[in-house]
Amino acid sequence: MAKRGRPASTLTITDQERAELLAHLAIRKAPADEKLRIRIVLGCADGEPGPRLAHRLKTTNQTVSKWRRRYQAYRFAGLSDAPRAGRPRTVLDEHVQAIVDKVRQSTPKGATHWSVRAMAKETGVSAPTVQRIWHAFGLKPHLQETFKLSTDPHFVDKVRDVVGLYMAPPDRALVLCVDEKSQIQALNRTQPGLPLTFGKPATRTHDYTRHGTTSLFAALDVATGKVIGQLRRRHRSAEFLQFLNTIDASVPAGQDIHLIMDNYGTHKTEKVRAWFAAHPRYHVHFTPTSASWLNLVERFFGQISEKWIKRNTHTSVADLERSIRQYIEHHNITAKPFVWHKTADAILASVTRAAAKFR
Repeated sequence: MAKRGRPASTLTITDQERAELLAHLAIRKAPADEKLRIRIVLGCADGEPGPRLAHRLKTTNQTVSKWRRRYQAYRFAGLSDAPRAGRPRTVLDEHVQAIVDKVRQSTPKGATHWSVRAMAKETGVSAPTVQRIWHAFGLKPHLQETFKLSTDPHFVDKVRDVVGLYMAPPDRALVLCVDEKSQIQALNRTQPGLPLTFGKPATRTHDYTRHGTTSLFAALDVATGKVIGQLRRRHRSAEFLQFLNTIDASVPAGQDIHLIMDNYGTHKTEKVRAWFAAHPRYHVHFTPTSASWLNLVERFFGQISEKWIKRNTHTSVADLERSIRQYIEHHNITAKPFVWHKTADAILASVTRAAAKFR
């Protein structure tokens, strides 16, 4: 009969500790070995047997036992590597925990966030030590990401509707992503810059002269990546109706058209609704409120901004419009579709995780 080992002690963690572990696990560039230790702790806390956990995480039973004991004894600080031979540590675990807690839970006087030097002065340790601690825990107080959670009551249905058109488009129908990029500025630098050369980048002046703005109405064909574009000096409902007529003249007659649009006011006026009522082959699909990232034409707008508009110079609005038309013409010759990979379920799960952080 096989010898049975001593049963592993139960690992119990609080909701706050679980949230801390999950937050650190979500850091994209956190060290892989630290993520393994966190997964071991979470698996043990969920009651998963050690051998099964070791097999799932592709590690050994001894490794699972080691980090279960370390966490049980020292909690989160125990997941760091133990001291090795050499000079004794001058910064103890308590100091590390204090620095981590301070940068996460407070702000310095006279600033909105901690800097390395400010934290070093506050805690009495060296700036390189603070830097190493922040790097080890994936803490970047100088960065701040933006977010916006949609409050659309039909968010789930709209996500499934739009993503369904991307991943399983209807047969014998066109799917077009429609939007406008407004207030594109015709900018010209005040002095000529120097070209790229060996060891030196190209240069441009920091200041510029404005020559007016234009708006680009665009319809991206999801299947081919080609774009129907139209430039207007204004972006009212009247200009949007003109663009709808341009689309109607550019697509095959008699074919069903599915339009993906956002909730901008010019897309929902009475005249626009009357136009769609008079053209029953058009089927409108609205993205959720505050979720324009679901519209694939935004990828094209980002591409034209980065590759063409941002570093170009234009002496007038007419010059800017000629330049944009030139880009669209070249884009359509070599067009490739933007492939959508994320399923509706994956998107909804991601949004759910993001929303849970703010509850």
